[in-house]
Amino acid sequence: MSDLLIKNGDIVTASARYTADILCQDGSISAIGENLDAPPDTEIYDAEGKYVFPGFIDPHTHVYLPFMGTFAKDDYETATVSALCGGTTTLIDFVIPGQDEAPLSAIDTWKDQAAGKAASDFSWHMAVTRFDDEVESQLREIVASGIASFKVFLAYKGALGIDDTELFNTMKLAKELGVIVTAHCENPDMVSSLQEQLLAQGKTGPKWHEPSRPVEVEAEGTRHLCTMSELTGAHCYVVHLSCQQALQEAVEAKFRGVDVWVESLIQHLLLDKSYAERPDFEGANFVMSPPLREKHNQDVLWDGFKHGFVSTLGSDHAPFDTEQKKMGKDDFTLIPNGIPSLEDRVRMFYTHGVETGRINLHRFVYAASTAAAKIFGLFPRKGTIQLGSDADLVVYDPEHRDTISADTHHMNIDYNPFENFDVHGRCDLVTVRGNIQVREGEFVGETGIGRLLKREPTHF
Repeated sequence: MSDLLIKNGDIVTASARYTADILCQDGSISAIGENLDAPPDTEIYDAEGKYVFPGFIDPHTHVYLPFMGTFAKDDYETATVSALCGGTTTLIDFVIPGQDEAPLSAIDTWKDQAAGKAASDFSWHMAVTRFDDEVESQLREIVASGIASFKVFLAYKGALGIDDTELFNTMKLAKELGVIVTAHCENPDMVSSLQEQLLAQGKTGPKWHEPSRPVEVEAEGTRHLCTMSELTGAHCYVVHLSCQQALQEAVEAKFRGVDVWVESLIQHLLLDKSYAERPDFEGANFVMSPPLREKHNQDVLWDGFKHGFVSTLGSDHAPFDTEQKKMGKDDFTLIPNGIPSLEDRVRMFYTHGVETGRINLHRFVYAASTAAAKIFGLFPRKGTIQLGSDADLVVYDPEHRDTISADTHHMNIDYNPFENFDVHGRCDLVTVRGNIQVREGEFVGETGIGRLLKREPTHF
């Protein structure tokens, strides 16, 4: 690893903006100031006229994902390369054991999947798909090893979902250990009943996925999680919140003193339910849970970011190709859920948030990087630009213009949900601990250098 000096950049963090040079040595930021001298053998990069952001963090990805009898198409190499080309230098994936699988066994599986492949740093949320004495003991061991967040599914009844007793015990343990509980919030019984009703009426196509999981289902799930948080004192985090009604439940809980954070997704900000209603089964490519919603929800979510009610921007990257989606050609409940959005999350957020005036640069950095670092125990190692932080940096050219296409993206998937969307800006330089991994939007670095990050319980 050679030293790197980034000069004359417009440095933007969640709370500051200034012009300065940044010296990266031995994987960390060693100096910030004007007119810094370059030590011998230091590469110099002139960032004049460009932003320098802290490396972006995606708090919600599914890289290795067995789901509905198939597997997501990316692996830790293709996913992290794609992430880096879009400015994401750290991702937080999910270890999801089957309900009859021990958590430590699942950890071993994910370690095997990641070994020697990742081009960026990464961490994991530990999914709790059942709760008993064995699971509790292993969760304690897992938290001690450096995984400081749980994931529960208030959905997928009979598969990944847990019942209320298991949820209550998981959140009590989380409170004791000082970890946060992330949750997929939908009412599973309501979803199951609505699915059965629609299929019985012969409504089998992709467009019926959203009516089977309406906003009331998500709002009720969000309220349910917040009630459990209130009872146990555990801190909770609503993943991929999609609609006004669910956000209202989370905000009302905040006003009652519940410690709840909210994440939304780039696709919920930019796509609506009409995409899943496209003919000739094309709509299947836009099936995810919670579903894409009525368009008016987008303004509510953007305002949520602007005013701080929504903290983080995720991708919920879950790439299943068009052939895999055909598993549900006669039954929408069998369509593998997920949209590929890891690579385009940051640039689309910049284009449709900052460039349109919906959010400012500081809120952009906060939502796409800093908030996740703080909530999940990575700050200030990640998520900011300061002395001693990891030298994860993105030099962003705001003048570049491009059009998104599956023909040019780096994800291992045959379609892009943002096909033909114009995008403003390009990641001209991306570093991971000072290693240059991307130049001019293209991967030029090394795979296998990514590290599994250990996170200490926050204890809030």
